[in-house]
Order: sequence, then C-alpha cells, then structure tokens
Amino acid sequence: MSQVYDRVALIGLGLIASSMFWAIKRAGLAGEVVGYARSAKTRETAREIGLCDQVYDDIKDAVKDADLVVLCVPVGVMGAVAAEISGSLKVGATVSDVGSVKQDVIQSVGPHLPDNVHFIPAHPIAGTEHSGPQSGFAELFDNRWCLLVPVEGTAPEPVAKLRALWEGIGSNVEEMDAEHHDLVLAVTSHAPHLIAYTMVGVADDLGRVTDGEVIKYSAAGFRDFTRIAASDPTMWRDVFLTNKEATLEILGRFTEELFALQRAIRTEDGDHLFDYFTRTRAIRRGIVEAGQDTSDADFGRGPKGGK
Repeated sequence: MSQVYDRVALIGLGLIASSMFWAIKRAGLAGEVVGYARSAKTRETAREIGLCDQVYDDIKDAVKDADLVVLCVPVGVMGAVAAEISGSLKVGATVSDVGSVKQDVIQSVGPHLPDNVHFIPAHPIAGTEHSGPQSGFAELFDNRWCLLVPVEGTAPEPVAKLRALWEGIGSNVEEMDAEHHDLVLAVTSHAPHLIAYTMVGVADDLGRVTDGEVIKYSAAGFRDFTRIAASDPTMWRDVFLTNKEATLEILGRFTEELFALQRAIRTEDGDHLFDYFTRTRAIRRGIVEAGQDTSDADFGRGPKGGK
C-alpha cells in the first residue's frame, strides 16, 4: 500500500482516532500522523503508548501543515472545533470527520471552513463499547463500511484520496448523501442504541429483579443490550440531539410494530409471531452472509474477537 498523505492530523484521540493511527501505520498510508486532544491526561496517555508520531498541546499547531485533518470528537462540539482551526488550515487541505450524523455536522462545520480547503464528511461504521486512547487497534475497520458524504461541489481528486486512505485502512467505501445517511443510521444504529439503553434501564428499575440476578442470569439478548448500552454517553447524547428527526421517525415505526406484537401475544396469534420472527431471522442471516458479523454462538465476541 502506498502513501496517500504526507501528514495527517487526528483531532480527538479516542477509539476511532487511535484505531485510525494504528491502521494507517500498518499500511504505510501517511508520512506522519500527528494528534491533539483537549484533555492533558489524554495527551499524556497517547505519548506514553506511542499513539501518533507527535502529540501537540495546541490544536492550531496540530493542523497547521496537515494535508488531512480528521475531526474525531463528539458531533456536538465539531462546529466549535472547526471554528478554532479554520485560520490554521493549510491551503488545499482536506477536512473530514468520523461522526455518525452527517446533516448536522455539515451545517455546523461547513460555515467555519475557508473556501481553499476541501470538506469531505465521513463515517466509519465500526466501533466497540470501549473508549479512550488505549482502546484502539488496527483491525477495527477491516471489512467494515466507511461512508463518504462529500459536500456539493467537492472536486473528485480529494474524494478519491480520502477513499484510498479508508480502503487502505481496511474499509469498504461507499458514497451517500447526508439525508439518506442519517435515515439509514437511525435504522441500523441510533434507534437500536436507544432501545438497548431503555431495556437496560427497565431492568434496573424493575424492583422484583435484583441487580445480582440481572448480572448472574443475563442471557445473550440482554448481555448484548448491556454491551451496546456501555457506549460513550457524551457521543450518544449528541447523536440523538443532532439526528432527532430521523431517530424519532424510526422510533415511531418501532412503537407501532411493538404494539402489533403486544396484540399478537395478548390474542395468542402464534401465526403472526412465527411469520414475524421468520422474516427478522432472514435479516440476521443476510448480515452474517455479508461478512458483517459471525454466526458463532458468542458472535465472535469471546477472547479472540472481544476487542
């Protein structure tokens, strides 16, 4: 794999940024990868573990000579970060991000960027429930999707370079418009996370089931809910507030389906339940066949796949 950028700057040094660093280094995709984090403790940890070729204490120094700047911060603060770096960006640089919401990011970041840089929002659909600079690993993006959402009028060459970086990191890459992206992610990620948070909250509130029993007798379904519900609270708060319309639309549909299933259980309509579960089982099979999960009993999340 050949070098795509001379210098890449990662702003925010959590799971995604740290995994990007290790994956970029694994494939030799950049001459130098530098980083910045708001927290002095995070910067210190990054230096201790060798995360980034150089970690800066000033965000403006980090982005100054970078050919690619990637905002790896919660979507709620991306606009403020863009405003902070706008005067220090190199002419012709590409600015991207890794947020799971795209319309709000475009509206909050775009106005702060100068006309002489390229803005190409992106979303790597990969992650674990862990966060922080020590949580990253090079394989995180292997055979996972990364969606590019170029703003209108973006030249093809910088898009092609960013695609080459993400493909070199191990991702499958596709382009998508922002509105469609936000609806797709509301279905595949945002609403399921909210449902997982709710189910874990219900278990916590149910007085007749003790905390010890919830932990001791967690079957696979609830265990997976708790894994999802352990995700970074700041990130997910911002996701729901910035992708409000699409998430509410999907939750409305979910509520209708839930009422239909409640009615089927109440009226002992076994045919409806069987047909519904057969249809949803086929979707699971499709995800496994597409290589986006494994059919192992532990879904690959045991000691080997449990990163």
